[in-house]
Amino acid sequence: MTAAMEGTTRAGRIRHSPSIFPHTMKSIRLLVAGLLVSTALAADPMAPIKPADYKAPVKVACIGDSITQGSGAEQGKSYPSQLQEMLGAEWKVGNYGVSGRTLLKKGDFPYWNEGAYQNALKSEPDVVVIMLGTNDTKPQNWKHEAEFTGDYTELVKSFQALASKPRIYVCRPCPVPEPGNFGINEKNLKEWIKRINKLAKDMDLGVIDMHKALEDKPELLPDRVHPNTGGAGEMAATAYKALTGKRAPKLEAAGK
Repeated sequence: MTAAMEGTTRAGRIRHSPSIFPHTMKSIRLLVAGLLVSTALAADPMAPIKPADYKAPVKVACIGDSITQGSGAEQGKSYPSQLQEMLGAEWKVGNYGVSGRTLLKKGDFPYWNEGAYQNALKSEPDVVVIMLGTNDTKPQNWKHEAEFTGDYTELVKSFQALASKPRIYVCRPCPVPEPGNFGINEKNLKEWIKRINKLAKDMDLGVIDMHKALEDKPELLPDRVHPNTGGAGEMAATAYKALTGKRAPKLEAAGK
């Protein structure tokens, strides 16, 4: 190569690089930024669920005790039933609540032993909403309190292991107005909430705050444990907001 040709080549490089290189780097930066945003959204346990991303309908499994089952509410007005009404045909909400059951394996009536638990697993849900711990505040169950987080972690993992790879939400349980009832009490419940908060953070789980939904509405908890139909409606609206990111629609009042 002659000196003249080499100079021309170098000049060409210098002449074209300023226009091509910045454009290429800008494209790369935009691509990386997009990937980071997508990853952050995918990892956000509270990101709204979009039914279009699932095979219709989106299957929701509500795990819990008598509050989930619907004790205290009118027939057909449990919080899962009202949540189904709010979500509509693109969703299918299953109620797997069993009265009196505990999260603790050594509790007096462990949820682990119930057919409802096995049925929930077999349903291959897309979404799981867990609200347990209320019955675990009773004196006979509290003696096993050191095992609460370990048992809760195992329950969550049993759903995480499903082929459907569901989104999992844990609930801060409903408040227990003083002086409580049936041995259930607010003092121990607040300790559970601290542990549930840490569990959710450690395991990247969504959180639904049923406690806050009813903490200033004791009239919706007539027996100081079980929400009535209105209380179940507040719970359903809270779950709806967590799942969709939207304000819940108003349901027609019972009896109309």
